[in-house]
Amino acid sequence: MSERILETPEVDLVYDVLGPEPADSAHRPLLMIGQPMTASGFYTLASYFPERTVITYDPRGLGRSVRKDGRTDNSPTVQAGDVHALITALGVGAVDMFASSGGAVTALALVAAHPDDVATLVAHEPPIIGLLPDAAAAQRANALVGDAYRAKGSFAGMAAFIALTSWRGEFTDAYFAQPPADPAMFGMPSEDDGTRDDPLLSGSSEAITAYTPDAAALRTASTRVVIAVGEESEGVLTGRTAEATAALLGSAPVVFPSHHGGFTGPDSGYPGQPEPFAHKLREVLDTE
Repeated sequence: MSERILETPEVDLVYDVLGPEPADSAHRPLLMIGQPMTASGFYTLASYFPERTVITYDPRGLGRSVRKDGRTDNSPTVQAGDVHALITALGVGAVDMFASSGGAVTALALVAAHPDDVATLVAHEPPIIGLLPDAAAAQRANALVGDAYRAKGSFAGMAAFIALTSWRGEFTDAYFAQPPADPAMFGMPSEDDGTRDDPLLSGSSEAITAYTPDAAALRTASTRVVIAVGEESEGVLTGRTAEATAALLGSAPVVFPSHHGGFTGPDSGYPGQPEPFAHKLREVLDTE
């Protein structure tokens, strides 16, 4: 693995190149992106693709990528511009892409604006709340996560986030009638840790969940767009948003093993099934 930096006027983007150099591989390079997940979250998955050049990166302001624009919000269209700049700098032509969670939203924005950058996009569980039939209620439920974080810190915010993402079905009155999620239920302390800048909990990534895909551009793009959903995500928020995104594009989601982080390894706080996940990803990428 080699660490490299792409310097732009707004950010120094740090990215990693794993495996063979593109000229030494018979396959297109495979770019893996997330949000707020950084490059390290993809190392386990990348290890199952030794035949490919795999590129991972830290989105602007996250991990090693230092912002110079003075902002703290995370916009999918801005990050799509960063990924376009990275692909252009690589000089390898169109790449294949696996994008997860907020990274999948960035990837959809990228393909809409720059379809020639990506040959095949596998967009795994993009959390686009506005596409849900109960969008208003889901947005209200999502806002409660930020409220809990701002009031009581990371542990309260994360407990609220777990309650949000584990709820099955539409966000009905029953959801809002629950008492606030207790961090102790999830093995976390209850005291306020004092932080208020977490990219997942603080609201700085609201533009990700509020993004509206350009359906017309995506449907006519030269890119093959595959929406992926975890088999364990049926009925929960990101499973539902994946199904809604696929429906918007006139397709059905492809079912992958495990859950929202199903590609992560034992070093993750919530490991998935990375080996079968990688096998499924290879199958999808090899089906042109």
